[in-house]
Amino acid sequence: MIRDITIGQYYPANSVIHRLDPRVKLLGTIVFVVTVFFISDFIGLLFATAALGAVIVISKVPLKYMLKGLRAIFILMLFTVLLNVFLTPGEVIFQLGFLKITMEGIVLAAKTAIRLVYLIVGSTIMTLTTTPNHLTDGLEKALNPLNKLHFPVHELAMTMSIALRFIPILTEETDKIMKAQQARCADFESGNLIQRLKSLIPILVPLFISAIRRANDLAMAMEARCYRGGIGRTKMKPLVYAKRDYIAYGIVLIYVLLWAAMKMWL
Repeated sequence: MIRDITIGQYYPANSVIHRLDPRVKLLGTIVFVVTVFFISDFIGLLFATAALGAVIVISKVPLKYMLKGLRAIFILMLFTVLLNVFLTPGEVIFQLGFLKITMEGIVLAAKTAIRLVYLIVGSTIMTLTTTPNHLTDGLEKALNPLNKLHFPVHELAMTMSIALRFIPILTEETDKIMKAQQARCADFESGNLIQRLKSLIPILVPLFISAIRRANDLAMAMEARCYRGGIGRTKMKPLVYAKRDYIAYGIVLIYVLLWAAMKMWL
């Protein structure tokens, strides 16, 4: 499961999505996530499916690689679906003691599962097609007007960039620690839930120590290079909109208008 985490990783490919300005991808991802959670019917979900499928095809990122990231949230998704199935009131189609399965619960569970999948896949597309540096520059550029309100835009973007960079590093570190513990006859699979949680302690302790050590090394390296925040800093490759970016903005606008029309007519 550790190897299935794809958020924060970059998949190099020669596609239009990869070449888009990160601000366009940030806006497109936010719009898609918001519209998916406001869609209340399956026709709207089919519309979102078509839009997401088109972006996946254009991005040239293998669908199998994107869906691999869903394994990491399978337990959370299963728990959410079961809660909706058993706790949603409505027409009862099966009952076992105090547990009731309703038709409304099944429909709500299906919609919730689809929304969670689209949330993960939609966010994953942005990180897979955008390097951490470009994503940081895009966020900082998009929030640049907040500097007038003395909001620490650069620090926020830097924090997000460091967090994204640490995800694959800590994932690899966790995998190494697990293999080292298994070589010492550690067992992480057998036993009840409490025993499995206790077996994670030999993993979490060295992982936290490694993370703190890496954070301290990074802080010392930034301080040694006289890093003092975003004041007076310039960009080696400043972001400039191209023709394809304006076309992408237009496509996002058309998507929003079609979604709004569907909400009004359906």
